[in-house]
Amino acid sequence: MAQYYSVEQVAELLGLHVRTVRGYIRDGRLAATRIGKQYRIAQVDLEALTGAPVAPARRRAEVSAVVRIEDVDRAEADRLSTAVLAAVAGPRDGGRPLHVEAVHDPQGRTLRLILLGDPADTAALLAIVHTFS
Repeated sequence: MAQYYSVEQVAELLGLHVRTVRGYIRDGRLAATRIGKQYRIAQVDLEALTGAPVAPARRRAEVSAVVRIEDVDRAEADRLSTAVLAAVAGPRDGGRPLHVEAVHDPQGRTLRLILLGDPADTAALLAIVHTFS
């Protein structure tokens, strides 16, 4: 089965800006098929441009989660937030950063952790957060 890439995927694979890839298409340097308002580039056409085999693009998945922890005072919120932020400070397996935001509500005594990142990294962080409850 033929592999097709979006302009964004080609730009990422080649380390180019999206506008550069669109320019290659416009100039005829890179063959592409227009589907609706978007271009799709066949793997064979991409390999013709680069002169080398192209590894298939990995599908990306991203998880967003909100964790609500109840009965948390300011000192504990600071401690938990610091622990979570320290857990995400190192390099990630997928290479993409894991984003965490901590919001403490002193009146409601709740801590909300907003997580956004790779499914495996997010799952590992949720396991860490689970130890707090």
